[in-house]
Amino acid sequence: MLSLFSFSEMDLDTGQLNIPYADKMTHFVFYLVFTFLGVFFVRERTKGNLKLRKAIGYVFFGAVAYGILIEALQYTLTVDRMAELGDVFANVLGAFVGIGLIQWLFSKKRPLKWKF
Repeated sequence: MLSLFSFSEMDLDTGQLNIPYADKMTHFVFYLVFTFLGVFFVRERTKGNLKLRKAIGYVFFGAVAYGILIEALQYTLTVDRMAELGDVFANVLGAFVGIGLIQWLFSKKRPLKWKF
């Protein structure tokens, strides 16, 4: 729910470090980690009974839906925060890369010793 909290009262900008698109990079990294760890969580909670492909699908669509919902809530419920299509794009791209990383780690070309 910190996505709906306004940080405008806090003086976080010291003027010493200005990183272009830092907000979009943060969205990208958050959703990459969210989907990567989410697949492990879903597989662990189902004790491996849910196939990897289904777990990936559930986590990916859940992450994308969550990102869109948060942006919609920012638009409708807050005054200081604004929804941005760029944030949604960064969320989806991060989720896609997280899922791609999972698929790459557990592919037949690069198998891990751990059965997944």
